[in-house]
Amino acid sequence: MNHNIAHTLAALTSDFVTQWEQAYQSRPIANEMQGLPSPCLQTSLGSKEVEWLPQERDQVADFGNLERGIELIIHSDIKAFYGSQYSADLTLSWNNKPFTLLQVWSDEDFVTLQENILGHLVTQRRLKLKPTVFIGTTDAELDVVSICNMTGEVILERLGTANRDVLSPNIEQFLTQCQVEV
Repeated sequence: MNHNIAHTLAALTSDFVTQWEQAYQSRPIANEMQGLPSPCLQTSLGSKEVEWLPQERDQVADFGNLERGIELIIHSDIKAFYGSQYSADLTLSWNNKPFTLLQVWSDEDFVTLQENILGHLVTQRRLKLKPTVFIGTTDAELDVVSICNMTGEVILERLGTANRDVLSPNIEQFLTQCQVEV
């Protein structure tokens, strides 16, 4: 695993927590997570919200099932990004453009994530597009932030099309350029 990516992601997540605590005098709050077990879960609030804190994974997540299912080796940067910690999604901006950085809430969530990535890769294969793995969502429903599985570049892609703009040469650099939005 690329420990630099794990370290950079952990630092960004820590910055998110610090800024949230300063702004709201509480731990970060995630909506729609009530009743979903997670190592991140700190306190349940009401019927839908929970307070959370990021947790480093004891073992790096295994992408073997996904790789066998799609018959494709997943880029090591993607494995490091999704495999190093548990966290709620993070609201960030890059170059003054807001987006949500997707994260893994629990081992069960990791299984769902792999299923979604598999579906995404199967669709790309069917459309003869270069394989990517999404890492963030934007306000534009069809635009997602992804990592190119071939190059490791972070891109903004329009789902179902070949429209792709390179945002950064790699995920580590991309994460250092992100700003927390709480």
